[in-house]
Amino acid sequence: MEFYLDTANIDEIKEAVSWGVINGVTTNPTLVAREEGRSFHEIIKEICNLVQGPVSAEVISMDLDGILKEARELAALDPHVVVKIPITPQGLAAVRILSGEGVHVNVTLVFSALQALLAARAGAAYVSPFIGRIDDTGQEGIDVLCDIMDVVNNYQFTTRVIAASIRHPRHVLESARLGTDIATVPFKVLKQMFRHPLTDRGIERFLADWEKVMK
Repeated sequence: MEFYLDTANIDEIKEAVSWGVINGVTTNPTLVAREEGRSFHEIIKEICNLVQGPVSAEVISMDLDGILKEARELAALDPHVVVKIPITPQGLAAVRILSGEGVHVNVTLVFSALQALLAARAGAAYVSPFIGRIDDTGQEGIDVLCDIMDVVNNYQFTTRVIAASIRHPRHVLESARLGTDIATVPFKVLKQMFRHPLTDRGIERFLADWEKVMK
């Protein structure tokens, strides 16, 4: 499984990249809006330079012409840019056109296996089911992810599945057990993945024992 960082915060990205576990970054309009005082394109270009891997940048237009215009502008920023497009009829029409032009597209706001199937058929390079938001509705997000993995594998699509809307480390583990290609995680969850009480206690004991040796 690859790990993407779900953020537009440059400091978080720099620190996570230094740990050697990040393969890419996903952003969305909400995350970018938190980084006040900087243009969207400026942020995306800096992230691409830092990560040197896939960086998802989302369009906000809903009509086909607008989606295509924004997508081409984003793709021109850096070879690492992956254009993020919501799952709509106009969005998938754009996916078909853009994939034919060699633009990699991440179809986002996916909440069912049927939506993922449509995205894969349209030529999406990535599809992002939002498992945490599915949980919020009372449905099991991991069950939906399992269905999506079955569909993608059954028909041997090249579309890669990104487990998104990750809320806690258990989401990451369950996604990995399903063989999900990628998990995009908030910085907070990535840090939680390092932690275990036995590790903390083990370090404390080793340090305490070492102090005795050095006396």
